[in-house]
Amino acid sequence: MKKILVIFFLSTAVLFAQTEDEKAIRSFYDAALTQGKAYDWLNHLSNQIGGRLSGSVQAEQAVRYTRIQLDSLGLDRVWLQSVMVPKWVRGTPEFAYIETRPGITSNVPITALGGSVSTPVGGIKAKVIEVQGIEDLAVKGRDQIEGKIVFYNRPMDPTLISTFQSYSGCVDQRYSGAAEAAKFGAVGVIVRSMNLRLDDYPHTGSMSYGETPVNERIPAAAISTNGAELLSTTLKLNPEINFYFKQNCKQLDDVESFNVVGEIRGSTYPGEIILVGGHLDSWDLGDGSHDDGAGCVQSMEVLRLFKVTGYKPKRTIRVVLFMNEENGLRGGNAYADAAKRKREQHVFALESDAGGFTPRGFSFDCDQANFQQVQSWKPLFEPYLIHQFIQGGSGADIGPLKTDELVLAGLRPDSQRYFDHHHAENDTFEHVNKRELELGAATMTSLVYLFDKYGTVKPEKIKGR
Repeated sequence: MKKILVIFFLSTAVLFAQTEDEKAIRSFYDAALTQGKAYDWLNHLSNQIGGRLSGSVQAEQAVRYTRIQLDSLGLDRVWLQSVMVPKWVRGTPEFAYIETRPGITSNVPITALGGSVSTPVGGIKAKVIEVQGIEDLAVKGRDQIEGKIVFYNRPMDPTLISTFQSYSGCVDQRYSGAAEAAKFGAVGVIVRSMNLRLDDYPHTGSMSYGETPVNERIPAAAISTNGAELLSTTLKLNPEINFYFKQNCKQLDDVESFNVVGEIRGSTYPGEIILVGGHLDSWDLGDGSHDDGAGCVQSMEVLRLFKVTGYKPKRTIRVVLFMNEENGLRGGNAYADAAKRKREQHVFALESDAGGFTPRGFSFDCDQANFQQVQSWKPLFEPYLIHQFIQGGSGADIGPLKTDELVLAGLRPDSQRYFDHHHAENDTFEHVNKRELELGAATMTSLVYLFDKYGTVKPEKIKGR
């Protein structure tokens, strides 16, 4: 009889807790959808400030603006964390054309890749050799490549449902393509944009020269997918065509910038920190609404929703708006270094850096015990159509914090439209849906709430201490 009573009371306690959690999560969604601030904040970041390339005036304006907004929330503490960041400037707009015969040209849209050197003042005109990836360079050899422009034309794989997987399958040609082509004597690099649809928007992004000496570095640019199709077709008809491009970018000395940080101090375990964040910098072609203004305002909204719903966290909830994710990850590394130096105990970190589209779930970088705990919370999210809980992956900025005990997570919105806008001129405010953005903020708040209430599952060796 006693055993039956114990089971009854335990079942009642679980039912009560589940009901309490359902009510709390419902309050977060209601508040986000009826009195949310994320969309207004994003409107200002996008339309009043614009693209926020590290080291730019706009990036510093974004630092000031978000700090003021966090101050207005009545948090326990708001501060700036200094970080030195690279300052790369694009210069005057790039220009390119395909020359089929002397004087017969077709202009194509290009954009310099972030970190690229400029062309000579008069630009570069040369024959073109098309390859499908870095591995093709050795096959072609120096004899076929030297003195030419290498055209990397491997597209994102449209058969992969995960567009991030498709992106990962070809982004190496953007990041390392110039360094590798220079080894074979190429004079420049043109890379097909990382985009699943055909359009006229070239997509920029970071690239690296690795250990290539400065005097041996060659200019690199992305070409729009329509431009890539035209160039490839023209080459098939006439392999002797010329390609011309001109760009005026420059790498300047590092400058000081800041991560923007705010927190609500925990009532029971203030030394245990739960982090939620996104990156404040963006590329300069659009206004960075999806990448990653959305993630920043959603992260700010998590703390505001706790305030307006009256939830008092047991653990310290900290928002971090990281600087320089796009071309250096300096903000994420600086934050992790400072946390280690101060011996701060981070227990959970969540990043939003996949756009402001409809939330579908989360990815988790954690052990099996913590993943099982997360899966037990899945029924709480299903009424909001959040169904994707996958193990593996989190976010670039929180990655440097990784330890065996820390649970890392990334918000996973629907990704099918993300790469239409990623790093391109059309990553702008009008392509963000207010309701989708707010749903994402509420979803993040709900997960943070659950980790705050129940904590993480500690390894056995810690339990036994």
